[in-house]
Amino acid sequence: MSLEVSPLVAEGRNLVSSYGDGLFRFGEEAVNGSVLLFPESIYSWNVKSMDDITVDSFARVIEKADEIEILLLGMGSRLMPVPLAWRHALKEHGIVIEPMDTGAACRTYNVLVAEARRVAAALIAV
Repeated sequence: MSLEVSPLVAEGRNLVSSYGDGLFRFGEEAVNGSVLLFPESIYSWNVKSMDDITVDSFARVIEKADEIEILLLGMGSRLMPVPLAWRHALKEHGIVIEPMDTGAACRTYNVLVAEARRVAAALIAV
């Protein structure tokens, strides 16, 4: 007897299957560097560290605000405070930012997608 332990996720939804060594894997697809991840799309994100992020770095997230309630911010290997300007800019569009290390953000993203939540992730590559 075998048991399926992977979450049931709607076809065409992106899940993080692995991360590290500067890249992310989504099933058979690999993306080098940081990414903006949405359930139905993946974009390269020109960010290498928290110092590279500005409010403008979230422009694509804000464009998709009607599809997102929660933005998980994978900050790399360590947590830092999220500037209030980022929180306010996203909140104006109904998006709450949740900071965590990149590994935790990947795992949390997968769970929330499996629950059909309105989530996106901004992930700094580690």
